[in-house]
Amino acid sequence: MKTLLTSLSEAAAWSAVARREGKRIGLVPTMGALHEGHCSLIERAALENDVVVVSIFVNPLQFGDPNDLDRYPRSLEADCLLAERSGATVIVAPEVAELYPTWPNPPETSVTVGRLGTLFEGASRPGHFTGVATIVTMLHQALRPMNAYYGEKDFQQLTILRQVGADLWSGVAVRGCPIVREDDGLAMSSRNVRLSSEARIAARVLSKSLAVAANAVEQHPEIAVADLEAVVVDALGFGGELVEPDYAVVVDASTLERWSGRIILGQVRLLVAAVVGGVRLLDNSDLTPLPS
Repeated sequence: MKTLLTSLSEAAAWSAVARREGKRIGLVPTMGALHEGHCSLIERAALENDVVVVSIFVNPLQFGDPNDLDRYPRSLEADCLLAERSGATVIVAPEVAELYPTWPNPPETSVTVGRLGTLFEGASRPGHFTGVATIVTMLHQALRPMNAYYGEKDFQQLTILRQVGADLWSGVAVRGCPIVREDDGLAMSSRNVRLSSEARIAARVLSKSLAVAANAVEQHPEIAVADLEAVVVDALGFGGELVEPDYAVVVDASTLERWSGRIILGQVRLLVAAVVGGVRLLDNSDLTPLPS
């Protein structure tokens, strides 16, 4: 197994040595329960950097529901093996007590996110993006990577982290990586393991709704945004009673502002969220046809 460090301070010391040696550091932050989507991030980081740090930390600060935190899958040994095979040099899995000494009381200082953090996922999960921005800022400051890699499945999160990095002058290049999907189109997610067999089948409706939307734009380039969003909600309904849609919104891919006017491919993103069999799932599309 590659080097496993259970302290962020140890990892910071390791990073300082690597930087003194002139090594280019890539960081892949995760909450564990690794899958092929994470592997794609680690593999890209290994191609573009001299060394790769993979962090594994189930961050309590970004969970509003304690039950959701308790149910989050944890598989450190398997995660380490998968990260190693994908190209990780060092794996850091710090303890909550090190990062948040006052927990379960939250830290006095955190990184709050403005307008972007109140939209969509932020509206449904108050405080979520404060937790995300805080832990990522801590990792960036401690490890000082040149590049950090995040998946596009959490598109709002990716946009927010780019903004946080720019606003706080982190000097870390935030690299977005394409969504990796199961053979049936479902976006890979650590939460997928919590789906029952029936919910797993129903969950396919998320990617199918994106395909329906892309087809609608292709067939009707002048379609109104509100009509397109309604098409997606209707398509989600085919998932049956196990699927509870939260939102389906077309936004500016750069700013997350609600899009108005004609759909312009390359400038928009369709964001979808639903609770499927009690498990919250996200997906998104640039409205070009998904691979069949």
